[in-house]
Amino acid sequence: MLSRVAVGLRPSVTDVLGHRVAAKIGNELRLPVTAVRLVKIFTIDGLTEAEAAEVAAAGVLHDPVVQEASLDPISPAPEATDWVIEIGFRPGVTDNEARTARDTIALALSLPEDRKASLAVYTAAQYHIEGLSDRAAAERVAVDLLANDLLQRHDIKSGDEWRAEPGFPARAARVTGQASAKVEAPDLFNMLEADMLEFGRARTLALSLPEWWAIRAYFGRPGFKMRRSVFGLVHNPTDVELECIAQTWSEHCKHKIFNAVIDYVDEETGEVEVIESLYKTYVQGSTRDIRKALGENDFCLSVFSDNAGVVRFTDELHICIKVETHNSPSALDPYGGALTGIVGVNRDPMGTGMGANLLCNTDVFCFASPFWEGQLPPRLLHPRRVLEGVREGVEHGGNKSGIPTVNGSIVFDERYLGKPLVFCGTVGTLPAALGGKPSYVKKAMSGDYIVMVGGRVGKDGIHGATFSSEELHEGSPATAVQIGDPITQRRMYDFLMRARDLGLYHAITDNGAGGLSSSVGEMAQDSGGCELYLDRVPLKYDGLVPWEIFTSEAQERMTLAVPPNHLPAFLKLSREMGVESTELGNFTDSGFLRVHYGKRVIAYIDMEFLHGGAPRMHLAAAWKRPEIPRTEPVMPGGGHGKLLKRMLGRLNICSKEYVVRQYDHEVKGGSAVKPLCGARRDGPSDGGVLRPDLSRPEGVALSHGICPRYSDIDTYWMMAAAIDEAVRGAVAVGADPARLAGVDNFCWCDPVESEKTPDGRYKLAQLVRANRALAHFCRAYRVPCVSGKDSMKNDYSGGGAKISIPPTVLFSVMGFVPDVARVVTSDFKRADDLVYVLGVTRPELGASELADELGFSSPDVPQVDATPAARRYSALHAAMRRGLVSACHDCSDGGLAVALAEMALGGRLGADLDLALVPAVPGLTDLELLYAESQSRLVVTVAPANRDAFEALFAGEALGRIGVVTDAPDLILRRGSVIFCAETADELAEAFKATLDW
Repeated sequence: MLSRVAVGLRPSVTDVLGHRVAAKIGNELRLPVTAVRLVKIFTIDGLTEAEAAEVAAAGVLHDPVVQEASLDPISPAPEATDWVIEIGFRPGVTDNEARTARDTIALALSLPEDRKASLAVYTAAQYHIEGLSDRAAAERVAVDLLANDLLQRHDIKSGDEWRAEPGFPARAARVTGQASAKVEAPDLFNMLEADMLEFGRARTLALSLPEWWAIRAYFGRPGFKMRRSVFGLVHNPTDVELECIAQTWSEHCKHKIFNAVIDYVDEETGEVEVIESLYKTYVQGSTRDIRKALGENDFCLSVFSDNAGVVRFTDELHICIKVETHNSPSALDPYGGALTGIVGVNRDPMGTGMGANLLCNTDVFCFASPFWEGQLPPRLLHPRRVLEGVREGVEHGGNKSGIPTVNGSIVFDERYLGKPLVFCGTVGTLPAALGGKPSYVKKAMSGDYIVMVGGRVGKDGIHGATFSSEELHEGSPATAVQIGDPITQRRMYDFLMRARDLGLYHAITDNGAGGLSSSVGEMAQDSGGCELYLDRVPLKYDGLVPWEIFTSEAQERMTLAVPPNHLPAFLKLSREMGVESTELGNFTDSGFLRVHYGKRVIAYIDMEFLHGGAPRMHLAAAWKRPEIPRTEPVMPGGGHGKLLKRMLGRLNICSKEYVVRQYDHEVKGGSAVKPLCGARRDGPSDGGVLRPDLSRPEGVALSHGICPRYSDIDTYWMMAAAIDEAVRGAVAVGADPARLAGVDNFCWCDPVESEKTPDGRYKLAQLVRANRALAHFCRAYRVPCVSGKDSMKNDYSGGGAKISIPPTVLFSVMGFVPDVARVVTSDFKRADDLVYVLGVTRPELGASELADELGFSSPDVPQVDATPAARRYSALHAAMRRGLVSACHDCSDGGLAVALAEMALGGRLGADLDLALVPAVPGLTDLELLYAESQSRLVVTVAPANRDAFEALFAGEALGRIGVVTDAPDLILRRGSVIFCAETADELAEAFKATLDW
């Protein structure tokens, strides 16, 4: 029978969550409400009435101290209710809380295994709202704030209706995990080209015409047709085969644009070049050259060949890093998409080598303004809701997994309205050797069992890879969104680390894009083939057909190659640790991927065709520099002090403390430089530093660079600035510039010329220029890229509008810190310290924060001179190693004035500074000197006793001693005898923190 247990707070307890929802209704929807109270509903299928009453009375689902539970829905509800809104998941959507409740009930009632297997729990949240005006307002609250219609259903009743008939229909259904054996074989050989494209659109296959023709040619080979008939297959491909090929060949998985042949023309210089592959030429090529130049000092171990890049850290420990994007799912469901993003990238180190221990997380988000006003295009969510959902999703994924988040940032630009960018990264550690073999080496062997570990398979995540390979539109499939479960993943992770240390498997990888089709298909390349039985796959619920089981990206799953002699021990350990592990077949050396359902073969594909049969794209790119008009800035009224505070309040500069405080950066106790620093822990850090091994002094520094605004002028210098920002951020906190590893994440608008993208040649040329800059500046700084990812279809079309993101690259750096006792933070430390500026300021205000604030334009995008910058970074590191530097902060968004203000507010100390002493080209205006975003610059403080030693290290370099830190609270900026501004550190802090002080 069905029972509904309602859980609510006791009347004497303040409903903090309810207050928060009420504030959101008022602030975000501008609807006045008096109060909101929350009641949790647990619908239980499979208990007797007496058992349900025992659950409600015994505190199984609630905390009896502050909550009350009842089978009577009115009992825990508030008396004053104008409207009741109930939000629950749609059928087929993962309900993590319900799963935990089910296990808890079974444990509390000591249910036998057969009863536990038949028990089902479903959760819903009831919002009892007082003061809401009418049903239309209640509907708006439900749709625009509380529920995501793709994943959740909502029901609304007035208070009178609810009191007359309390509760809502119980949306429950028995789950048996039975699949449908239905397999289709579309008649590909009788399709016209238009039919192929229409079929692909309907199935979200994201296949081009050349790819359709390649598939038809492959399945039409006479010998192959006969071979297929032996297994009862017709010459038409089954839907399982088509879906598998589509996932494997998707832009998301195959990186077709980065591997395309590109005819590049520079219309300014007349240069013509044929680029065989952006990836091989620039990314892989530069890393190869850097490793060769490093010689015996090469610290790279595994690059571009595994789920994460692996580098040598100490003789006993290796470090790996991976950064991924989860943009498209986060656009449809910010919480679920971002949660999946962080727990998904956690699995990349888990599946690197023989499996890595998770060390820390990073995250970078790109949104439209949370204060955006206007009519939203169809299917798009308000940027404030996207920000809040993404923030909460990453918070829940990281914090609940017990992994610290140590570095990140948020970038705002109105063009991210169409598709937000959600970058999530994870760093892991591997012992140098496991069982006498290098830990970063793995290989599935013929005869090994295919074992799936972790969560069950469901419809969530179907077509995730192909969906992410297309632009977002009004008809984008809801099933592409996945819902992560960090608790299940944590349990799986703990099990895998024990199995790894016991040597129970040969290889491991995650079930990411494409699900089993991807993980098994990739691992089968090691052995040369596989035999997979889909009817053995454990399912979340009924009704999945074989192709859905094969390609679902449902979360918390890994695939392993377990040798026959270790399978019993592996499965025993799995049972003991409460993790579901299922044997699905074997890896073989047959040369074919063969998939079964019961006694029927439903897929038979040549491994070589699956991974190498996609036709290469041949694209054209044409570069012509955009015409940027030059207009002069006008100094606003109120003087430089007022302008500085305005700049500190800009979205791309202001404090992100509101977001940072949601994340746990202290768990595990290894953080040495935290995201916020200073006297009151509210100054911005340039990077994060933590100790992987608490018994040793070495640390890992993490920083990043991201400068999408510069793309409006030239993506070459955008890329250069991102690399330089990441490098100087790592060096600023104490990393050795000779031991930095990079990770490149390209997010681009569609760069393929078409009717929908008439400027595709220009956008592709922008991509070429960014790759050229990556190769040049990585070589200049000797920073090898060890991992990376690209996302190429970050556009939205709907409601007659097309919105494309600005070309964006996140460049992350992981650096070696010789001794965490020597790390440096950005805040002023003590009075009388000398203040230095390192690097030259130039009149570079193009695409700057000041230009946007004052509404002028300039073509002078900041450029990077890497040779002197590299010398500067090496000298600075030498100074830090000798303990000569008390504070260091890089100059980035907002230029020198903002950097100085951030150092002052961080230390709550003032300074008396003469900017006439700043190293600069002659003739700069005051605004250029203060706010130019020239690259490779840092501000450093040094104790007077260390002055001579510090300056000796920078002999012949661009160095200016511009003043001293003071006990007085004022930051005084002057140029000779003329004072620009004198603002107190507290006033600067107030301006810095006010914008996002929610």
